[in-house]
Amino acid sequence: MHFEILVEDQSGKKALDIIVPKIIGDEHTFRVISYKGIGRIPKNLRGSTDPNKRILLDQLPKLLRGYGKTFVNFSPNFSAAVIVVCDLDNKNRNKFLEELRSILKTCNPQPETRFCIAIEEGEAWFLGDIPAVKKAYPKAKSTYLNAYVNDSICGTWEQLADAIFPGGSQKLSVQGWQRIGAEKSTWSIKITPHMDVENNKSQSFCFFNQKLKELAGII
Repeated sequence: MHFEILVEDQSGKKALDIIVPKIIGDEHTFRVISYKGIGRIPKNLRGSTDPNKRILLDQLPKLLRGYGKTFVNFSPNFSAAVIVVCDLDNKNRNKFLEELRSILKTCNPQPETRFCIAIEEGEAWFLGDIPAVKKAYPKAKSTYLNAYVNDSICGTWEQLADAIFPGGSQKLSVQGWQRIGAEKSTWSIKITPHMDVENNKSQSFCFFNQKLKELAGII
């Protein structure tokens, strides 16, 4: 099985480049493609005409239609799937999933696709494995780590920053989004090598793990 994994930012790509092989092993192939933000699902479900913007949801209708046409031409011995990974942020999960599935319904043919939502943000998957966070950051503040409720809507990246960034989220926030993005990428590089993909307390991560394995025929 080959996986095309679409993520909304560079930090997500850096994390999944390390995590995915832990899940699917060496017998399967994958490519993680990052975008410059999540954006919005187009109302007409047609997708942006400007690919240079590289905004995930804006481009998603066009991307899925393209994958559908590409995959149908693969040989019978080659299987492929699209995995869309994005943050829930403050959206309603069921409504958001319904909107994502409505895009897939417009594709003919439809590519094999799974939508995996990090609740509330990708950092929830790190906080689902606190031992990994502590291995990467031995001086992490347990008060913040232990107070986190898995997959809660609480300002997830801020909670992680309070635990591991000098001065916490408040000091990081004043440095601007570009600096925040760079720090998130650093977290991805440092934490993910220590993660145990079979023992993560984030249900949204476990869903992602399960879907990859199901498609790969591992379970």
